[in-house]
Amino acid sequence: MASERTVDSKGLYGWLDKRFPLTPLLKNHLAEYYAPKNFNFWYFFGSLATVILALQIVTGILLVMHYKPDASLNSAGIPVAFASVEYIMREVPFGWLIRYMHSTGASAFFVVIYLHMFRGLIYGSYREPRELVWIFGCLIFLSLMAEAFFGYLLPWGQMSFWGAQVIVNLFAAVPLIGPDLAVWIRGDFVVGDATLNRFFAFHVIAIPFVIAGLVTAHIIALHEVGSNNPDGVEIKKQKDANGVPLDGIPFHPYYSIHDIFGLSVFLVIFAAVVFFAPEFGGYFLEYNNFIPADPLVTPSHIAPVWYFTPYYSMLRAVNDVFTWVMVGGVATFAVAIIFSRISFTYKGVALALALILAATFRIFDAKFWGVVVMGGAVLILFLLPWLDKSPVKSIRYRPNWHKILYGIFVVNFFVLGYLGVLPPSPVGELVSQLGTVYYFGFFILMPFWTKLGNFKSVPSRVLYSPH
Repeated sequence: MASERTVDSKGLYGWLDKRFPLTPLLKNHLAEYYAPKNFNFWYFFGSLATVILALQIVTGILLVMHYKPDASLNSAGIPVAFASVEYIMREVPFGWLIRYMHSTGASAFFVVIYLHMFRGLIYGSYREPRELVWIFGCLIFLSLMAEAFFGYLLPWGQMSFWGAQVIVNLFAAVPLIGPDLAVWIRGDFVVGDATLNRFFAFHVIAIPFVIAGLVTAHIIALHEVGSNNPDGVEIKKQKDANGVPLDGIPFHPYYSIHDIFGLSVFLVIFAAVVFFAPEFGGYFLEYNNFIPADPLVTPSHIAPVWYFTPYYSMLRAVNDVFTWVMVGGVATFAVAIIFSRISFTYKGVALALALILAATFRIFDAKFWGVVVMGGAVLILFLLPWLDKSPVKSIRYRPNWHKILYGIFVVNFFVLGYLGVLPPSPVGELVSQLGTVYYFGFFILMPFWTKLGNFKSVPSRVLYSPH
């Protein structure tokens, strides 16, 4: 029989602790969770993402109290959904503040998530034994994109309406089931009241539950294997007589104070945007979204919100000429397989798959492959733990030309994002195509280039100097 847990605390805390494992939770995940003592600036963003998630949930609940997901026109000829947002902005006490906090929070969420993922990329936080932590993180990112997309339609403005029209129509490019899939997502043959109601249900109920569950799983998996650090050294390998990592410190109070400082800086920046530039030059809230949705008037230029634009650029980069480039890429991969050292059986399977893939490039149209490229740009992140073959985790101990490749990757991502905001142009299309090739080449060729170069020796203990 398992022994009962002894509780020494008294009062309300003791009463709760007898009925709920409060003390073990606080010990396991705060006071006795030992994190590496060399965390730096890049380790603010995980806790910031959790705070923003809570902020989005609270402000979302307050907005739902007054919002009406109804696409019909009121007596003034304005869609009810759009009018309810205007009512929140003008009539509800501090409604403008709640709405701007929610809209700014959406962009802030992606800023923080992108920085959090970049930290994992440069320090190898996806490597063994943290593969599952990374996969949960990628699932959170994918769910967050779905949450943002469903929520983007709710204001029922011009850009919301036509942006949803364009994105949903992309699903029609899926062979055989595409048209039926698009109708199922819309709930109608056009974006209308049924679409608005089901997007509202996904945004307010379904996806938040998924995100909350994934965040919980992400944290549990992280605390099971321990946090990575800038040196990529596993602190659990060096412990004292009591089993405490020699290079670890309790998360509380050290990193709880550390994160509170980061949160304070974030809140200053966040408040500055909310109070002085909530539209952020049209990147956070577009001009066209302050105009009621009109199915009969198409905006001159339809573009998604800034955090989707890198992938939107990749979508637009794919045309009939680019599909031949993709065929050439597959052929190059097949040649590399032929001259590789893998077994004859694996070579045969890989070549057969390459031939099938090359043939399908010419069977389906460019629109379909654009959708595949856009989706693949996100899904390829899931494979990162197995693509990176570097003998070291952290970028600190990799060759300098590796750092240049990472730097070009970041610049390329920004360029793709900027081009996604602009109207299509021949020059923009060419740059997007080159950027798309580099993006996928960075990951697909990772098993080869990550093994090349002179690597520095990784210390057995973390490098740390008090500051």
